[in-house]
Amino acid sequence: MKSKKIILGCALGNCVHIGGLNHFLRLAELEGFNTISLGPAVPTERLIREIENYLPDIVAVSYRLTPEVAEKILDILKRNIEEKSFQKIRFIFGGTPSVAVVARKSKIFEKVFDGTENTDEVKSYLRGSHANDSKELFPQTLIDRIQNKYPYPIIRHHFGRPTIKETVEGIKKIAEAQVLDVISIGTDQNAQEYFFRPELIKHELDGAGGVPVRHPEDLIEIYNASRCGNYPLMRCYSGTNDLIKWAEMSIQTINNAWGAIPLTWYSVMDGRSNRPLDVTIAENQLTMQWYANHEIPVEVNESHQWSLRDAHDSLAVATSFLAAYNAKKMGVKNYISQYMFNTPPGTTPQMDIAKMLAKNELIGKLTDDKFRVYKEVRAGIAHFSPNPNIAKGQLAASALISLSLQPHILHVVAFCEGDHAVYPDELIESCDIVHGVIQNTLYGLPDYSIDKIIIERKNILIEEAEYLLNGLKKFGNSLNDDPWCDPKTLASAIKVGILDTPHFSGNPNLSGNIKTNLINGAWFAIDRESGKIITEKERLQQFDL
Repeated sequence: MKSKKIILGCALGNCVHIGGLNHFLRLAELEGFNTISLGPAVPTERLIREIENYLPDIVAVSYRLTPEVAEKILDILKRNIEEKSFQKIRFIFGGTPSVAVVARKSKIFEKVFDGTENTDEVKSYLRGSHANDSKELFPQTLIDRIQNKYPYPIIRHHFGRPTIKETVEGIKKIAEAQVLDVISIGTDQNAQEYFFRPELIKHELDGAGGVPVRHPEDLIEIYNASRCGNYPLMRCYSGTNDLIKWAEMSIQTINNAWGAIPLTWYSVMDGRSNRPLDVTIAENQLTMQWYANHEIPVEVNESHQWSLRDAHDSLAVATSFLAAYNAKKMGVKNYISQYMFNTPPGTTPQMDIAKMLAKNELIGKLTDDKFRVYKEVRAGIAHFSPNPNIAKGQLAASALISLSLQPHILHVVAFCEGDHAVYPDELIESCDIVHGVIQNTLYGLPDYSIDKIIIERKNILIEEAEYLLNGLKKFGNSLNDDPWCDPKTLASAIKVGILDTPHFSGNPNLSGNIKTNLINGAWFAIDRESGKIITEKERLQQFDL
């Protein structure tokens, strides 16, 4: 009795193209099959002999040349199969769309792949079901979904149109396209800030920045629209007020896949709410704790908020660590660490990778059997050109560079978003572009982490970030025995400028005295008078740290 089912594969006749076949057989091995490849240009007579020899469960035939020739070759194959009565053997085909038409007409194959299928569809066949028929094929928790696909990252995209109706229709179309695993519902600012305070809603701003969700039933309708295709996970932007109420509602309505909240933002720092800094931090921490108590993964989208405001790189690395540190202190077990590339503008790929590796290495010091980190990468929206052709190239390039982190989640930002909020077809096209990048590079991407320039920059950033973190601890020692997660310490550090960006200038609640600049593809704090780079040690001297 065979312990594993056997798949026998070949490129038939005069076809020498076996890349697609090999990829299929590799997936089959991961799904538990024994696979045998006969290689390219296999004559029909040899294939028949090998079928008789191996008695496989499945025969995978590939042909990628001219449809007219394929028709003749498949006619010969069909006659041979009928003569041998291979009744218990299943035949499948893979080729170009034009040849796939011929393969379907031949009536030989129980399944024909034409190259447009995604990995989930191929896996669904190998597991003996069809993606459109079984939602059980697609895990409905984040960690299960990741583990089901890794090292292929799960794909996430945000989506929200200015009306509920348009959003519902778009969600259904996206789910049926099966191009992503996670849809993040982009709600408008009125929803995020005033959902539980409807009397304060400014209705003239309805739909600004996303879908105008006003009732839990709106989210339920959106969620129901997603229950088709590959049954994507759903998640939602967090509120900027009443965060725990929002968290509770999002679980009840859309089975929120994970919570994404900041540590210091959605406050007087960015104007998304009027919460004072110390109150904001305390409430955000309690929200992290709420998610942790309900065993829901948490993302603290903190560090890139600083980089979006031209923070220097060592501060971005330090705040990335602080975000993870606070999540762990609040009891989070599964932590989503987001790395936004191309931010601030002008950052080069080398310096970007170095910065992200520095963040990842510092956060890695926190990991143990009670705190697991999952890496999420994304492009920075501000770097996309309004020219769609240029933006498509930028999207592919950013995805390629970000894959150097071997991410668990790849958050796709649509190529059109330098000009307008994404429509369903643009979202699907953007995900397809990224799938193309992943499929070409998943196995065998060069290891950028051993680049000498990247290593040197990474080590400098870790050293600088640790100096800043130690300075922050020294600053807060008199206020709390754990300054890194003390709301008053963090709020005070921001107000006096220990944690600072040039964009804070003019905000009476903040400092804004720092000056930063792009130098050789990286962002540094610089001396206001001379323009020379200053280290964290030099910068913190003004605070006697």
